[in-house]
Order: sequence, then structure tokens, then C-alpha cells
Amino acid sequence: MGLIARVSAPKTQTGNVIRDSAMGLVPETVDAFAILNKTVWKSEHVRPAMLEMVRLRNARTVNCVFCKSVRYDIAKADGLSEEKVDDIADGYENSKLSDQEKAALAFTDAYLFDPKGVTPELKARLKSIFTDAQIATLAVALGTFNASSRCAVSLGGMPESLPVMEISVPQ
Repeated sequence: MGLIARVSAPKTQTGNVIRDSAMGLVPETVDAFAILNKTVWKSEHVRPAMLEMVRLRNARTVNCVFCKSVRYDIAKADGLSEEKVDDIADGYENSKLSDQEKAALAFTDAYLFDPKGVTPELKARLKSIFTDAQIATLAVALGTFNASSRCAVSLGGMPESLPVMEISVPQ
């Protein structure tokens, strides 16, 4: 992303990394993103560990330094390990991930690279593993994750790397 910010951050800092970034210049938008993000994480259709895996696949694809370094506590409590995080990289189809996890990541890649290009094979694979509500939840989650990470990347101003950090889903 680079340290050169394309837009300066708000003058008043809150201690919240998102609100203190350039995204905080439009608090009403950040508020809406926060509500949508919270709603996605509270979904009863897809387990938090699965949501975190697709969020991290998106983060790696978009190369959002902040998003790549975050681990949501709810996903870790649901069984997400750093070993699984390592398996999210390219080549995940040959990893120890479950068929469901691999299908979710394949859907993530289709969503990110050509959303209308979901092949009949991938569609059949998804329908054999997930309910329609789960597929829809994954799509909405990906839209949310992708929008916020692309916004962060386009605004710039983040360091080249950050340590892995655990955060909580806002209440």
C-alpha cells in the first residue's frame, strides 16, 4: 500500500484504526460499513471461521496490509488457526482444507476475478455443499470485505507490513 497517503487522516484521532484513517473523513459511511460488517459477522448462515477465510483470501488478493494482518476473535474462537490461514494462499485446492472451505475459496476467487463467470461446475459444487442462504451470505460478506479493503488500498497511507492482530467484532 505504501506510506504515502492519498488523503490525509482526520485531525482528531479516536483510537479506532478505521475511524482514524482517511475513511474516517466520512463518518456516516464508516458507520454504515460498521453496521454492515457487524451484521455479516453475526450471520447464522456461515460460520465465523469460514467468513474469516474468505475475508483473508480477499485481503491477500487486494493486498490490503491492514486486512491481511487482522484476525477476528469470533473466527479464532470458531476454530480458525494460523495453519488454516497459511493454507488460504494460492494452491489451496491442494491443501488440507475441507471441501467446504476449498469451495468457499473458489467462490471467493470467482467473485473477485469474474463474478459473472461462475462456471457451471463451480455452481454445482457450491449447490452440493452450501444452501442458497449460505451462498448469498458469502456473496454479501465478500462485497463488504472487498469494498472496505479496496477503499483502504486506494486511499493509501498504511505501512508495508503489520503484525498479526486480533480484533473483536463491534457490538
